[in-house]
Amino acid sequence: MNFELSDRCKDYQERLGAFMDEHVYPAEAVYEDQLRAAGDPHHHAPVIEELKAEARRRGLWNLFHPHEEWGPGLSNVEYAPLAEIMGRSILGPEACNCNAPDTGNMEVLTLFGTPEMQDRWLRPLLDGDIRSAFAMTEPAVASSDATNIELRIERDGDEYVLNGRKWWTTNALHANCKVLIVMGKTDPGAAPHQQQSMIVVPLDTPGVTVLRNLPVFGYVHPEGHGEVDFKDVRVPVENILAGEGQGFMIAQARLGPGRIHHCMRTIGAAERALELMCKRAQARVTFGQPVSERANIQDWIAEARIDLEMLRLLTMKTAWLMDTVGNRHARVEIAAIKVAAPEVALRIIDRAIQVHGGGGVTDDFPLAAMYAHVRTLRLADGPDEVHKRTIARTELRRWAPREGAGA
Repeated sequence: MNFELSDRCKDYQERLGAFMDEHVYPAEAVYEDQLRAAGDPHHHAPVIEELKAEARRRGLWNLFHPHEEWGPGLSNVEYAPLAEIMGRSILGPEACNCNAPDTGNMEVLTLFGTPEMQDRWLRPLLDGDIRSAFAMTEPAVASSDATNIELRIERDGDEYVLNGRKWWTTNALHANCKVLIVMGKTDPGAAPHQQQSMIVVPLDTPGVTVLRNLPVFGYVHPEGHGEVDFKDVRVPVENILAGEGQGFMIAQARLGPGRIHHCMRTIGAAERALELMCKRAQARVTFGQPVSERANIQDWIAEARIDLEMLRLLTMKTAWLMDTVGNRHARVEIAAIKVAAPEVALRIIDRAIQVHGGGGVTDDFPLAAMYAHVRTLRLADGPDEVHKRTIARTELRRWAPREGAGA
């Protein structure tokens, strides 16, 4: 394994770092002010469009996309350090058109969309003109086992009819959200992993109703996490992705890169939390000494650095495996970093909050919102327990008794 960064990756690192310093971090306060002034929690702050225009001008656009036709064609190893940089701010990913769930949806439309779908939906997404959402999780079933999904997709002549309910449909309340990719059952009688399909549904299709937004620890994210009802929703049969029964196959193609992108961004958030912790510890004095002189604080700082370096190496190994042997053969490592990244980041952010005292749990610093966001990653794209199950089963298979073998 060679994790030496390519020259083009180093160039992107330098340019992206400058963009974050000069534009993104200064825009965070402006962003919050614009949301408060609008009086609408789902207001699309104008500063976002200014950041997007500047990112495009600097050539920092669609960095995630592995196909040169649509982006710079970076490998996972090359993209990892860039996703980390963007993950240091809530504004970074959207500013560079590298935000979830749009990245995953764009990859799905690239791999499985028809030319018509790509013209209508992929190109506007790549241009940053619209946003999208991914509707998979349901309120009535344990969606960590996706075979439980109940939303029905039934063919009626030249149309499919959808009936069911989804939630945690991130982006559904974004002002620019125009299209959903929906997972549901087309054949309940088929084998468990051939029952599901994915279909493209414009958000303004009759029968699609966004019932409410789901707050996260009281935070109302502008993009929203929608509970969405589908009642007799009709879309053309051409909107099915890759044919009936291919939902699981598409999900695996989508969620592998999506999971590692989350982990890359999470490392960036944890790095920023560590930076804030160090600066605060050096600036505050208690009982005649800077907080940074306290042994327990030094332990926290040292442990954070050790944990981050281990996490980054595991992430880079996973990215390297995805580049060299493919997502399927990297599934254990993908599962491992999906568990490790939020766990490490939450511990670091929590300690940074503690060092900030009362200020740490307010909106005067980004730590409280950061904690709420990162905590969701122990559930998003599969809860920790599902990923640990994958790892454990693979490990147990290595030591399964062989038939006929001696004691």
